[in-house]
Amino acid sequence: MREFSLPALYEVPTDGNLTDLIRRNAAQHPDVAVMSRKVAGVWTDVSATQFLAEVRAAAKGLIASGVQPGDRVALMSRTRFEWVLLDFAIWSAGAVTVPVYETSSAEQVQWILGDSGAVAVLVESDAHAASVASVRDALPELEHVWQIDAGAVDALGRAGAEVSEETMDLRTRSAKADDPATIVYTSGTTGRPKGCVLTHRSFFAECGNVVERLKPLFRTGECSVLLFLPAAHVFGRLVEVAAVMAPIRLGCVPDIKNLTDELASFRPTLILGVPRVFEKVYNAARAKAQADGKGKIFDRAADTAIAYSRALSTPQGPALGLKLKHKLFDKLVFGKLRAVLGGRGEYAISGGAPLGERLGHFYRGIGFTVLEGYGLTETCAATAFNPWDRPKIGTVGQPLPGSVVRIADDGEVLLHGEHLFTGYWKNESASAEALADGWFHTGDIGTLDEDGYLAITGRKKEIIVTAGGKNVAPAVIEDRIRAHALVAECMVVGDGRPFVGALVTLDEEFLGRWAEEHGKPAGSTALSLREDAELLAEVQRAVDDGNAAVSKAESVRKFRILPAQFTEEAGHITPSLKLKRNVVAKDFADEVESIYRA
Repeated sequence: MREFSLPALYEVPTDGNLTDLIRRNAAQHPDVAVMSRKVAGVWTDVSATQFLAEVRAAAKGLIASGVQPGDRVALMSRTRFEWVLLDFAIWSAGAVTVPVYETSSAEQVQWILGDSGAVAVLVESDAHAASVASVRDALPELEHVWQIDAGAVDALGRAGAEVSEETMDLRTRSAKADDPATIVYTSGTTGRPKGCVLTHRSFFAECGNVVERLKPLFRTGECSVLLFLPAAHVFGRLVEVAAVMAPIRLGCVPDIKNLTDELASFRPTLILGVPRVFEKVYNAARAKAQADGKGKIFDRAADTAIAYSRALSTPQGPALGLKLKHKLFDKLVFGKLRAVLGGRGEYAISGGAPLGERLGHFYRGIGFTVLEGYGLTETCAATAFNPWDRPKIGTVGQPLPGSVVRIADDGEVLLHGEHLFTGYWKNESASAEALADGWFHTGDIGTLDEDGYLAITGRKKEIIVTAGGKNVAPAVIEDRIRAHALVAECMVVGDGRPFVGALVTLDEEFLGRWAEEHGKPAGSTALSLREDAELLAEVQRAVDDGNAAVSKAESVRKFRILPAQFTEEAGHITPSLKLKRNVVAKDFADEVESIYRA
């Protein structure tokens, strides 16, 4: 057993709640832009004073509508300014926010609203309103439905016009540090989603220590962050609350289809994303270079960036020749890549899945360091992250200051700290199992090095045991295979089988480019090309790269290219892009069997 901890850098308030942050900002930084929202397609700043006023107006409307302290109010919307506004309005009314993914099915909406006992829900669109309406009869406690696109914020402002300032002040201070701030339902890779109860204290401990440890990234009046993660996800809430706590300017993007355009217009100094975002930026840049006949230059530049980053981790640092090559490629390639990411940032924070060592070195080598972290819904997002001044690529960093990471005898990662959830809503048995002996049992397998840097090597319940008795952690191989531009998703199989296999889906965008470059018929799809010899050879190269990270017994011997994507609608992945392995295995059982046919 091994454990590591760092002293707390932030003193969690003994009382109070998260609404203290927006009142403090208005008092100490009244004219500082704490938010930006799109108005007629143009980013428009919102000052600390203006944001507080808009939050209070919406909160008064909730109070006038009968929302009581401790009531649960659901919020179902894409990531947008109104999401943040209404989140703080719910807290200001003394209530508890229950986020609902905007992609949730009617059945999932019914479960979350019913299980939480939500008395009201704020939805974004007609489609969301229809989902709620279709299950309304099964939700006797639900009294109000407001729609953002139908003027919910203005409607709440009108409804609360008669609520006094004194009543508002009493209500906004009604919640205490140990009261629930939110109930975030886990994505549910298996079974029904469970509601993680996160208190105001959880967010203070989490965001306070993140901001203090990464202080150069959170300079008031200088720094900004663009939030394009789902606001319903706990990682998105970390971004929201940390930005308000600093405070730094926060912008929200509801649709990432035009993310590079949004980055160019907002120009954030800090980006927070999942590995797939950083993979796509790299793959898109490489594909464009190849299309322009500059593929070899790009590859040489990428190799130089990786070598330069690796050299930064050595005592002697980069050699003179490497420095000169790096300087040349900075003018030819790296500067353009940084411009794609907004042109002002030097750091990003990545979570949700492993980034991969090669990609981590590539980004640091171009002058845009991606600080990898690790966390779960139950840990209020990051429970470990790489420090800005001492990142160790290939790890998820050191523990959140003020918390403890322990590696149990069986390799499981155990956690302790004020940032942890207090339990699962109305589920005492699951809470007792997860929080045994004062430690949260993550279900993840990991290691700690001599400096307290954590590496996650797999999931305890996802370990595959082959017929030969070999234990295989799928994540290691899957992440390497998924890094290839052509690969969208990969799921390793082989439990009880003679060897390890894999199901692979193709990235539709890059498949089209690859097909054109290789003379395949126009309109070629994964279905039409899945047996194509050239395509199979290209995917095999991705598999070979994945196999290079593991032993021969753990390596993928055979794979199948699937004709369709893993989708959230089909139940194959969660909204946070985690694989539902049991669903995939069931839906593609025939494909799995074909791997093992003689």
